[in-house]
Amino acid sequence: QLQLVESGGDLVQPGGSLRLSCVASAFRMDGHAVGWFRQAPGKEREGISCISRRGTTTVYAESVEGRFSISRDGAKNTVHLQMNGLKPEDTAIYSCAAYWNPYSDTCVLGYGQYNAWGLGTQVTVSS
Repeated sequence: QLQLVESGGDLVQPGGSLRLSCVASAFRMDGHAVGWFRQAPGKEREGISCISRRGTTTVYAESVEGRFSISRDGAKNTVHLQMNGLKPEDTAIYSCAAYWNPYSDTCVLGYGQYNAWGLGTQVTVSS
């Protein structure tokens, strides 16, 4: 079973930064597109960023464009989400997910494509 593990969530003040990490524990993510999603209490899950298998294509939701940056480290089988300029409305559980996409260097923010998920890490932005 594909499994992803997130880390890096924390309590941070508005304007602060966090770096989330997503590690695949039982498979190589080389042929997978990877995305980050978040869900706040009472709200729908939101796709916020994704990265293609080679890392040459990245996509961001308008809500995080210019503040968040996604990257991948093939050697460590890890995808990172650098979050800067955090706002209280960024408070949510952040989860990473992956789907097999070996023939196209693209990714999508729609979560229906993704078939491997982590349990999430809590990010709280508050003073």
